[in-house]
Amino acid sequence: MARKTNRLFTIGYEQTPPKAVLDELEHAGVKLLVDVRAIASSRRPGFSKNQLAAGLDARGIGYLHLKKLGTPKSGREAARSGKVDLLHRIYSAHLKTAEAREELDELSALVKKAGPVCILCYERDHTQCHRQWIAEIIEDRDGVKVENLVAPQV
Repeated sequence: MARKTNRLFTIGYEQTPPKAVLDELEHAGVKLLVDVRAIASSRRPGFSKNQLAAGLDARGIGYLHLKKLGTPKSGREAARSGKVDLLHRIYSAHLKTAEAREELDELSALVKKAGPVCILCYERDHTQCHRQWIAEIIEDRDGVKVENLVAPQV
C-alpha cells in the first residue's frame, strides 16, 4: 500500500503584511499554523500571538505556539549579527534538550494527523532561519514533503 505523503510548509513574515501571509496559508490549504518563535510577540501589527491566532481563526486555520522549538536568546543574538554558523551550533544544542525534543515529537504527530501544517517564524528566507532545521528533521524522520511558502512583500 502506498504511504500517504504528509506535507509540512514553512513561512516567514519578514517584510510581509499579515493579509498576504494569511492569504498564502489559505491558498496552500494549511489547516494548522505552528508558531516556532521562542517569544510569540512582534512589533509588526498582526503577528503577535493573539492577533495572529484571531486572523487565522477567521480563515478556519488553527494556531499552536511551540515556544520550546524557538531559538534561545543567544541564538537570536547570533542571527541578528549574521552569524548563521553560530546560530546553527546554538540551536543544534538546544534541540537536544528534553523540552525541545518533546515539542519536536508533538509537531511530528501533528504533521501526521492534522496536516497540512505550516511552521512560522520571522525570517523571510528559510535558509537563514531555524525553522528550516526543524523542517529538515521532520522531513528526514517522518518522510514528509516540505515546501517553503513565500508571501508577497510590502
